[in-house]
Amino acid sequence: MRTHPVGRVSEIPPGSRRIVEVDGRSIGVFNVGGRFYALRNICPHQGAPLCLGSVGGTAVPSRPGEYVWAREGEILTCPWHGWEFDLTTGRSVFNPHRTRVRSYDVSVRSGSDEDPAVPTFPVSVDDGVVLLHL
Repeated sequence: MRTHPVGRVSEIPPGSRRIVEVDGRSIGVFNVGGRFYALRNICPHQGAPLCLGSVGGTAVPSRPGEYVWAREGEILTCPWHGWEFDLTTGRSVFNPHRTRVRSYDVSVRSGSDEDPAVPTFPVSVDDGVVLLHL
């Protein structure tokens, strides 16, 4: 699995996104409350640039006559036709078992990771690097 740096943590603050091209693929990297998620930037419905859509929440199951809004910041809505996807899994909200968009692993590496083959010196790190794993 190869890793691709997409930016510093401070460059993608909570509630924001960055769209990158990696190996010919457009991928959106989202910061959801300090956790990072990545989705392919193509809606499975009709090929829209999915990651340009709005990010919000969704109504969750509740009692009759009661409407409960939840998962704020975790639901990505396609800008063309309104299909909703879970940013944390890539699965659709309306049919999670059959419809999804490709998701990718993301991690944050601090500057303190050491390679034993290279001499190291004490340093301080103010901002980690967000890595996309393909």
